[in-house]
Amino acid sequence: MLTKWKQPETYIGQNWESYYVFLNQRRDSDALERSNFRSALANIGGESDTVLVVRERHRTYGWIEWIAIHEDDMGAREAAIEILEYLSEYPVVNGEDYAEEEYGQILENWCNLTIRQRVACCREAGVSIFAARRDYLPADDGTLYSMLID
Repeated sequence: MLTKWKQPETYIGQNWESYYVFLNQRRDSDALERSNFRSALANIGGESDTVLVVRERHRTYGWIEWIAIHEDDMGAREAAIEILEYLSEYPVVNGEDYAEEEYGQILENWCNLTIRQRVACCREAGVSIFAARRDYLPADDGTLYSMLID
């Protein structure tokens, strides 16, 4: 399930031929991708001499980060394979981390709305429009949560 890094045709950068590509995230990654990236990296032991987070610019994505595992690090490679097998059955590496990441994104989205936009959301969700003045998410039946998730 892990694949060795292969140099793309138009690539100008460091050679990673002795590394396996694990997971990646990019500028526009959603809460699940960010959480899985962070949690999977922690589960294989974090960054080390043989496990690296490679940060690169990308003309389409702006930037991309990927986890590189050196071919000699059998422990990290086996842990990564276990995680990939797990992800093929269930899409979340760490449910608690994902819930925190997702809620943080929802709260950020709420805080970035104008008061007028918040009032509209409150009306649609059946929440008091006075809750729009607050920088914390008002309690409701989950409608606001659904409206604000990316």
